[in-house]
Amino acid sequence: MKQFFDVPVSGRRIAALCAAVLSLSAVVAESTDAGSVWQAVASTLSGALALAAVAVPRDRFGPAALAAVAASGLVTLLAVLTDVRAEHTFGVVESCALLLVVARALRLGPPLRAVAVTSGAVAALTVIFLRLPSAEYSRVGSFAVPVLWCAAALAAVLGLYLRLLDRFREREHEAALQEQRIDYARELHDFVGHHVTAIIAQTKAVRFATAAGRPPGPEELDGMLAAVEEAGSQAMQSMRSMVAVLRDPRGAGAATGPGGGLAGLRTLTERFSASGPRTALTLDPRLTTGELPPGIATTVHQVVREALTNVRKHAHGAHKVTVDVRVAGDTARPVVRVSVCDDAEAAAGTAADTPARSPAPARRAGTGTGVGAGSGYGLVGLAERAALVGGTVTAGPRTGVDWVVEADIPLPGPLAGPAYGAPPHGTDESGAADTLDP
Repeated sequence: MKQFFDVPVSGRRIAALCAAVLSLSAVVAESTDAGSVWQAVASTLSGALALAAVAVPRDRFGPAALAAVAASGLVTLLAVLTDVRAEHTFGVVESCALLLVVARALRLGPPLRAVAVTSGAVAALTVIFLRLPSAEYSRVGSFAVPVLWCAAALAAVLGLYLRLLDRFREREHEAALQEQRIDYARELHDFVGHHVTAIIAQTKAVRFATAAGRPPGPEELDGMLAAVEEAGSQAMQSMRSMVAVLRDPRGAGAATGPGGGLAGLRTLTERFSASGPRTALTLDPRLTTGELPPGIATTVHQVVREALTNVRKHAHGAHKVTVDVRVAGDTARPVVRVSVCDDAEAAAGTAADTPARSPAPARRAGTGTGVGAGSGYGLVGLAERAALVGGTVTAGPRTGVDWVVEADIPLPGPLAGPAYGAPPHGTDESGAADTLDP
């Protein structure tokens, strides 16, 4: 079957046409055995209707199947009433076509129509031997009728099996589409939302400063506009990547990946610090010397990016953001621990003219009135992404800082660099030697 569908469409059409011609020729040949001209014409028409019910499109199958079953029964009834019988054949091709109609009805039709077509077809198959002379019917009917019943049962089982298989494939397809929609929504939120949030934050900063009577100078304004331009360009590039993915899903990994994995964290924090709170990045050198699987590196990058976007949206009074990425856990079960925290609450208490942050409950729920009222999809999406690699994500207020987003992502095995339990020479016990503090 698979080899048949691998054939080009033109080849399949030619094969189907040849099969139709041969089947119809067999029906005509059988009809010549009828006892009269009208019986031959009627047998040809009923056989052709049965073949048509097998071949018609799905939306026309119901009427065609009912017509084929009714025609078969009517031809048999006329043969009995007029006592004009075929001499040797009862309509073998027509019987085979009716069996296929049973299978197709149970596969494609609504339940009530499928039961009606199946019942009618089985009844027509049961009495079709009455087209033979009485002596011939007595000879073959005793074993041919049970054989046709068994064949009808097999056709019914085949139709029900194909029906269940179609439902299973349909659910699989729907699940794949839903997963793809969720994946695209994550990508859109992660890549485009991050840059658009930066644009909104810069615009609100200018408006806030102007409303407070301290409009930015030409150089400062030029820097802000340059940051807005850069964020807009990055958002446009992300949109182009998303369009490329939608056009060709096979390039999804290359088109939407964060680019650089852990290496991109430095660029990410530098850009965030240039247009927002001062950001300090602490990156465990064991992660830079080892070879992390792409899925883990991508998840780490996404956690940091979403946490920084969350800070820009809600932590309006933050002066400093700390990003810490290190190896934690024991040697047997090491994890990459990502922690992003800000000091918005402490900063708000020391600067009277600093706008207050969104309330913690609102921030936890992904709502509020900050740069953009959050939908909550960011943290939900992060939790889903982390779960795909066996990790967890938590977010909430902590002692000493206002808000912390923390993720633990398990590593599949030892890194290519130093062992987890032994930090490289020249580092402290935490392994935090690679630090960037713009």
